Parts: sequence; structure tokens; C-alpha cells
Amino acid sequence: MHKILLIQGANMVHLGKRQPEFYGTTTAAQLDAMLMEHARDKGYQLEIFYTNVEGEAINRIYAALDEGFDGLVMNPAGFNYAGHALADCVRSAELPYVEVHMSNVEARGIPCVVAKAATGVVYGLGTYSYILGLEGMLNLLKTRKATP
Repeated sequence: MHKILLIQGANMVHLGKRQPEFYGTTTAAQLDAMLMEHARDKGYQLEIFYTNVEGEAINRIYAALDEGFDGLVMNPAGFNYAGHALADCVRSAELPYVEVHMSNVEARGIPCVVAKAATGVVYGLGTYSYILGLEGMLNLLKTRKATP
């Protein structure tokens, strides 16, 4: 069974409460429930970690290596602008990494510093961006396992 870590970056804990014009009204708890159901249905282990502190995200990624996680999916959110240390961590962790964003960050002119370390990026599809990101990660892990 694959183990995937999903990190929710700065401000994501306030989903459903902040800027519904960009992020909708789905709360963090509702999103978590939807994603855990996806994990159950698809047969993988998912851990969801929220933090507003970039250093905590970095520490969690390094701990995930020791815990045998297979992949990282992350919405760096507020870390997008200056998350160079987080991007360096993602590169050095050498886990497959898929970045997700609920809004169209390109159209909004938001620089995505961490995305430069990503294998793939999904954005602009609301909560469905997470489903596509997780499906993409599962595909990467399947492909990786099949390649000698």
C-alpha cells in the first residue's frame, strides 16, 4: 500500500472562511473527508498535515522520508511567494512531488517558487485539483514501481 503525504501550506486551515471567490466554501474538514474517502476507495494511505510555518513543512517532509512515505502532494499556498527553503527540501528529499492549487495561480499572477521542484502541477479546478493531484501521484508511483 502506497503512503502519500499531503501538506497543506499557509492559510489552508481557513478554507471555507477566506476568499470564497477563489477557494469556494468547502471547509478544510470537508476537504479532508473527501480526500480520505478517495484514499480508502483507491487503497492507499494518506496523511494530511496543515501548517502555517514553512519550517514545520520542511521538518515534516524529512520525517516522511524516515517513515517510508512514497510520495508528496502539497499545496504550498502562502509559501508560494518565498518558499525557496521549502523547494530545496523537496528537491533533496527525492520523493515524487505533485503540487496542487485550488485557484488558477497563473491567471492570478502568483509566483510558485516550490513548483519548480515538482514532477507535476495541477491548478485551477477547486477541490478537484487535489483528486487529480493524488491520481497523478498514484500513477507516478505505479510507473516508478514498474520501471526497473
